Amino acid sequence: MAGPVVITLGQIDQLAPRALPVYRTAFSDEQHFLVQFGIAASALRVSHFMAQVMHESAALTRTVENLRYSTQRLVKVWPQRFLPRGPLDPASYAEDEARLANAVYGGRLGNDRPGDGYLYRGRGLLQLTGQDSYAQATATLQTAYPSAPDFVADPEAVLSARWCLGAAAAIWLAKDCNQAADDNNIVLVTTRINGGTIGLAERRRWLARTREVWRE
Repeated sequence: MAGPVVITLGQIDQLAPRALPVYRTAFSDEQHFLVQFGIAASALRVSHFMAQVMHESAALTRTVENLRYSTQRLVKVWPQRFLPRGPLDPASYAEDEARLANAVYGGRLGNDRPGDGYLYRGRGLLQLTGQDSYAQATATLQTAYPSAPDFVADPEAVLSARWCLGAAAAIWLAKDCNQAADDNNIVLVTTRINGGTIGLAERRRWLARTREVWRE
């Protein structure tokens, strides 16, 4: 039986030449998370996982969600929320990350207190978003790593070299993405990670690249 798939820093450099040091360190030192949560069990799983990671983290260059949108972009990203189709005036939210996050994420995704939308905005390799996702990642990670931080209490821990890969692997497992990857179903993987199919075309392009790197 073949051993776990290993991701080398050479492969990271090939796909993400501008990868942030924190992510390079994580892939160098913490791949045990990928083994623990079954991702490293096959090249196909690794390919799907890394395709989603590359999209969500902008090729390992993004740690926190960028919510500085122009008025024009707000209308395109959230058409049901902003004028002319929605109730909110985009001019009041443009370039204001905290106000925007609280408006679009507040009152859902487990965000039930004032300020939760911004506090639990997207972070990390798979851009955990919403208190529910932070809690889900924590619960899954702590089943195997009892000393893991509580990401709800300390959202910034998602960005640490020690835990960023663990948080991503845990949410991947919690959302049952291994089975979807086994079926080579990128639409289902994307829906489970993203909550929809935003960026699907780019995710497909990443998958084509990752499958070239990690062949069966």
